[in-house]
Amino acid sequence: ANYPFTPFRGSWLYTSMASAPAGAEGVRDALDILVEKKRIKPEENLEVVVLTGDGAAYGMGLSATSSAIERGLDFLYLCYDNEGYGNTGQQYSEATPHAARTATSRGPRGFPGYKKDLFAIWAAHRPAYAATVVASDPVDLARKIEKARSIKGPRLLTALSPCPTGWGFDPKESIEIGKLAVKTGVWPLKEYAGGTVTHTHIPRPRLPVEEYLGRQGRFAHLFHPERNEAILKEIQDLIDAYWEGVG
Repeated sequence: ANYPFTPFRGSWLYTSMASAPAGAEGVRDALDILVEKKRIKPEENLEVVVLTGDGAAYGMGLSATSSAIERGLDFLYLCYDNEGYGNTGQQYSEATPHAARTATSRGPRGFPGYKKDLFAIWAAHRPAYAATVVASDPVDLARKIEKARSIKGPRLLTALSPCPTGWGFDPKESIEIGKLAVKTGVWPLKEYAGGTVTHTHIPRPRLPVEEYLGRQGRFAHLFHPERNEAILKEIQDLIDAYWEGVG
């Protein structure tokens, strides 16, 4: 749906990309005051949810998010991570993976930067809960949604969201791409609670990362007209180092 229309049945508030957590603070404060003044019944209270993309979550909205977590705002923050500014043509964002080709990284080596670790940034704030999810593992997704809803305080669910248009693959392969992200170790499924990080799935055996990269047009330049062994090895080494740290 386009502004000012929405597919959601509940109440909603549109904000600028960078200020969704500030809007959530206003809504949460208003609800708390209305309950305290008995203007609404406790059972009429609402859960405050922020739904945003990776451009805001990883980049331009991170300052407002950090402040909301610090204040202990009771809200659920859902990040739809398709690793680029998909609504304006798939320009690179702070969530874009190394070497991916986007509308603003069309060179022979793709995006020169590296994807931020939003989960680690949230965990450093010591929130009530944080988790990574992907729709291709619906059981893990459902369990984490239920857990997040049972907790009060700042909560994050960041979902890797394969994008056929932006990533360059057939839409019917969306679920398989999501599964490969997990099987190759590119997208670790994990959660943070009570100061502890737990991996909810450890890929064994872990597939080579090129099985994931090779299915996407945004990485085609790493394979054609010739293989870029240096970049492929760099990406694999980064993933291997992460999982060696997990143990």
